[in-house]
This record gives sequence, C-alpha cells and structure tokens, in this order.
Amino acid sequence: MRHGVAGYKLGRTTSQRKLLRVNLVRQLFEHERITTTQAKALSMRNDAEKLITLAKKGNRGDQIAKMNASRLAASRLGNDREITKKLFSDIASRFENRNGGYTRMIKLGPRKGDSAEMVIIELVSE
Repeated sequence: MRHGVAGYKLGRTTSQRKLLRVNLVRQLFEHERITTTQAKALSMRNDAEKLITLAKKGNRGDQIAKMNASRLAASRLGNDREITKKLFSDIASRFENRNGGYTRMIKLGPRKGDSAEMVIIELVSE
C-alpha cells in the first residue's frame, strides 16, 4: 500500500528523477513555456513555484538575504548563473504582486506513440 507516499516515480531512480526535475525547471525558466507529459509537469511544478517564491522573498530582503536566496536557488538549478539571474531579475519581479499560481498547465491530449497525456506548462503572463 502507498499510504503517505507523495510524488511521482516516473519510472526512474532517485538521482535520475532529481536531475529530470532540475532540467525541466531550468527549461521552463529559460523558455517560459515547455511541452511535456502531464506526470512530469505535475512533478516539477511545485519546484518551480517554490523557486519563484524564494526569488521574490530574496528581492524583498536586504543584500545578505538576496545573496543567500540567490545561492540557494543556484544550487537547486544546477549552478546555472544565467538562469538564476533571469529568475531574480525578470521572473520574480514580474510576479511581485501575485501570491502564488505562477504556472499554468494546458492539456493537449494524448501523444500519438504511447498515448501519454501531453500538456504545455508555462509561466503566467501578467
């Protein structure tokens, strides 16, 4: 029985799952819209929203708080400086007055080959 077990395994080992989620979040922040399966989108959406909230809180704080938040976000994004800079300067400032719900999922229907549910996950534009 799976009582109290959260998350999606996605047919991968733990390290593969972590890297997949990191790569999906990086691609989402880079392109602001990606097409993927519904299970992958649901598993990475929480990480993306938490990173945006972290960047918002870091921008509101003093210089030390911003540096700490930036380092934490960079470590969770695979130490990619460009994506981290975009997250703090562009994405976090865009959602400064929004309390949550930074991403949107649009269902596309089943994929031709294996009938997996496909979605577009994108950052909400305001």
